[in-house]
Amino acid sequence: MEYSTLELNVISAEDIKDVKYLFSRMDVYVVVSLSGSGNKQKTKTNVDRDGGTSPSWNFPMKFIINDSAAPKNLLTLEFKLRCGRSLGGNKDIGEVYVPIIELLNSAGDTNIQFVSYQVTRPSGKPKGVLNFSYKFSGNVAAGEPLKPKAMTPELVAAYPAASVAEPSAPPYDGLYPESAPPPPHPEGYLYAPPAPPYQPYGPPPPPGYGYPPPPGYGYPPPPGYGYPPVQKPVPKKNKFGMGLGARRVARRNAWRLLIGDFSV
Repeated sequence: MEYSTLELNVISAEDIKDVKYLFSRMDVYVVVSLSGSGNKQKTKTNVDRDGGTSPSWNFPMKFIINDSAAPKNLLTLEFKLRCGRSLGGNKDIGEVYVPIIELLNSAGDTNIQFVSYQVTRPSGKPKGVLNFSYKFSGNVAAGEPLKPKAMTPELVAAYPAASVAEPSAPPYDGLYPESAPPPPHPEGYLYAPPAPPYQPYGPPPPPGYGYPPPPGYGYPPPPGYGYPPVQKPVPKKNKFGMGLGARRVARRNAWRLLIGDFSV
């Protein structure tokens, strides 16, 4: 099994969460650990007491890398930013997780690489940036120089699950639903001929068959049905049994007879 060396330099942080109390300072440091492949390495930086929310450390450190575990994406660097307090213990400010394979793929031809990563608060919200540099050195066991190269995680071949074959349905001709076969029909017809119209039993009855209803068939309408008929006014008669108009005509005729006027 071969090993290489990862040299880190934790440089600084910018715009991190302000967690100081009233009339107190932020004493910020970083705990860096390498986990995976059955081992864990941990170290921490010095404490910056004057940087506040933008501390700086410029602190170097080294980690041993398993060359067989790195291409399988089994190694991860963890940066935990903390604030030291005299009362109440330490306060977590944020954290950064960096896979080792990501650093290998970004190494390039130069020896030292400078990178910046987003700091995530314990609540999950991003706040601040962490700056550090790194480089990979030669093989620890053989003493040979290590030339960084791009590494990708190993791929596992996956095969689709075998499907159970089902009996195929007969071809669909477009005339009838697939679920029901077409009904039989006489030769020469595409569809079954329509049924003849209904015929009553026996010959048709002669015209005028039956008896007409008697006059006045039915019930008369009840009284008060509809509107009442219009009533004509009856001329009034005087007490002598003759109207005023008749009396005038009789007087005129009598006068003509006296004067000998027979024209009427």
